[in-house]
Amino acid sequence: ALAQDIIGCVNPQKIMFQHPKFEQVQKQIKDMTDKKQKEAKASIDKESDDKKKAQIYQSKRQELAKEEAKLMEPLFKDINLAIRTVANAKKITVVVDKDAVFFGGTDITEAVITELKKK
Repeated sequence: ALAQDIIGCVNPQKIMFQHPKFEQVQKQIKDMTDKKQKEAKASIDKESDDKKKAQIYQSKRQELAKEEAKLMEPLFKDINLAIRTVANAKKITVVVDKDAVFFGGTDITEAVITELKKK
C-alpha cells in the first residue's frame, strides 16, 4: 500500500506578521524607501530630460526592490525552517497556503508561530 500524504496548511501572512523581527525589518525598509525617494527626487530635479528622469526613477525602484528582498530573505528562511520543523514533528508531508484549502488539512499556523518565537 502507498503511504498517504498528510496535508497541513498555514496562513503565511499571519506568520510573517508574527515573526519576532518583522517590525524591525519593516522599519529598515521604510527608512531605505525614504532614502531612495530623496535620492531619486534630488537626481530627477537636476535633470531636464523626461526620458532620463524616468530612467532615474526606474533605477531607484529596482535598487529599492533588491534591498527589500535582501532584508526580507532571513525572515523567509526562518519561516521556512519553522514550517519544516513543525511539519516534521507532526508527521505532515505536504504544507500549503490556507487560502488554497477548500476543505480539510491541519492548520499548523499557531505551532509555526510558536516555533519561530523560540529563536
